[in-house]
Amino acid sequence: MKIKLKKYKIVKSTNDVAIKLIKKNVVDPTLIISKKQTAGRGRVGKKWDSKEGNLFMTIFFKLDQNKINFKQFAVLNAFLLRKLISKKTSKNIMIKWPNDLLYQGLKFCGILQEVIKFNQFDYLLIGIGLNTNIAPKNKNFKSTCLKNITNRRVDNQKIVKNILTVYEKFLNQTQRMSFSEIRRKYK
Repeated sequence: MKIKLKKYKIVKSTNDVAIKLIKKNVVDPTLIISKKQTAGRGRVGKKWDSKEGNLFMTIFFKLDQNKINFKQFAVLNAFLLRKLISKKTSKNIMIKWPNDLLYQGLKFCGILQEVIKFNQFDYLLIGIGLNTNIAPKNKNFKSTCLKNITNRRVDNQKIVKNILTVYEKFLNQTQRMSFSEIRRKYK
């Protein structure tokens, strides 16, 4: 399944852009990336501190909840991103369920899943905030970035390319494999 790529310089939130696109009948699988977010958000109304130089994206696609449901996707997304990042860093990345990736107890990635209904179909939005080059200061939790983990600057374009490739393969797998089969591949 091919995923379209849409790039922006500045948005309020990549999830908000995804919702607007879907409501304009742009419904093919799409990855939205932005260099900057002014109102990035996390779960339960929390704010995602979007420092320019990091990576902010949303992938959306039509969701068939009879095949793999919302909660199962939450598990699979965390496993998939952990596996992808672990390959690049050679480090032990932990998942803080249901939506954070940590290195040595420091948060560097948040995942926000949302479902919207449009024209009688459900669409899954997977928002990913990835601290690639800057570790934001946050009073609620300690954070880091991939640059601090690997001791080298991270090329955001390479990460986007890898995420596109992995998610295209992943979405194809969701069409022909069960949740359990896919989970074993990425765990």
